Amino acid sequence: MKPNYIFMSGFNFPVFKTKVAGAEQKFSLENPAERRKYFDLKVGPEIEKLREYLQKNSFVGFLLGPKNSGKGTYTKMFMEAVGAERVAHISVGDIVRAAHKELEDESRKVDLIAHLKQKYRGFVSVEQAVDIILGRDTKTLLPTEIILTLVERQISGLGRKAIFIDGFPRNLDQISYSLYFRELMGYRDDPDFLVFIDVPETIISERMNTRVICPICQTPRSPKLLRTKEIGYDAEKKEFYLICDNPGCSGFGKARMVSKEGDQFGIESIRDRIEVDKKVMETLLQLQGIPKIYLRNAVPVNMAKENIDDYEITPAYRYELEQGGKIKVVEESWVVKNDLGEDCYSLLPAAVGVALVKQIAQTLGL
Repeated sequence: MKPNYIFMSGFNFPVFKTKVAGAEQKFSLENPAERRKYFDLKVGPEIEKLREYLQKNSFVGFLLGPKNSGKGTYTKMFMEAVGAERVAHISVGDIVRAAHKELEDESRKVDLIAHLKQKYRGFVSVEQAVDIILGRDTKTLLPTEIILTLVERQISGLGRKAIFIDGFPRNLDQISYSLYFRELMGYRDDPDFLVFIDVPETIISERMNTRVICPICQTPRSPKLLRTKEIGYDAEKKEFYLICDNPGCSGFGKARMVSKEGDQFGIESIRDRIEVDKKVMETLLQLQGIPKIYLRNAVPVNMAKENIDDYEITPAYRYELEQGGKIKVVEESWVVKNDLGEDCYSLLPAAVGVALVKQIAQTLGL
C-alpha cells in the first residue's frame, strides 16, 4: 500500500493504494457488516495494533481540510474500524454551538460561566465573551482563548481517549496555539499529528446539495452518494429518505435522516471559509517537527485500476418505487472533474478510512 505522489488541487498529496494483491472479495461498503469484513481484509493487522496501543495510550490528531471535506465522516470510519470506546471526535464548531444553547438555558448556564471564570485567561471579559457566543456582540470575533477553554472543558469530560480535533486551527492566527495544543489541554505525553484532506470542489458541492444527517448521532450520509442500507419512502411528500445505520446510534435502524441546515445555499455560501481553510493547510504543510498524514478523496481515472478496487469507488444512487411499495435502488457510475479538470473517481469513506488507519499506525510506529 505505498502511496504514489502526484500534483493535484495545489497539494502534492498521495494516491494511497488500497488494493490488496490476490484478494478477490467484493464488499458492499454501505453495509456495516460488510465494512467490518472489508476493514479486516485491508488493515486487519493495523487495527489490532491500534486497539492494543489505545488500551494504555492516546493521541491528538488535527483534521485539516476545506469545510465539508469529510473530516467527521472519515473520523467515524476510523472509529468504526478500530472501536469508538477509546477514541473521540471533537468538533470546535459543535462545541461553540452547544455553548450557545447552554447559555440560553437558565438552569445550565451557571456551570458554564463558572468554568469560564475559573479557567479562562484572555483580553476580553467573561461577560463580553458570553455576549459574543450568544451573538449579542457581532463586532468582536470569539477569542481563541475562549475556544480553548470550551475545548478543554469538553476534553476533561471524555476521560483518557485519543482525540481528533475538527475545526482547529481555523485561521492563520490560531496556528501558533495549535503547536502547543496538547500541552494546553493536558495531553503532554501524547503524540500528535496533522491529517490533511484534499477533496475537489465539485465533490464538496455535490455533497452539500445532497447531504443528510442523523438527528440523533449526527452521522452524515447522502441519498445520492452515500446511502444507508435501509431506505424509506414518504408517501405524503412523495420522497425517499435514508434510515440511520450507525451501529452505535440509539436510533439505529429507525431514525430518519434529515437535511443539514444551510446546505441548501450551496458551495458559494462557504467560499470564504474554503479559501481560509486552504491557506491554513498550505501554511501547515510547511511546518516541521510534526508528522503529517495525507488523505484524498479523488483518484484520477487513469490511476484507479492499479490502486483501488471497483467497489471502493463512489457510485451514484437513485430510487424507484415498485409495486407493493418495494424500493428499487439503481446504482450508476459517478465521474467528477477535479480542480485541474481531470476525470476522477471519488472514493467511498471506508476506503479513505483505510488510508487513515494505515497511516496512523505507521505514524505511531506500530
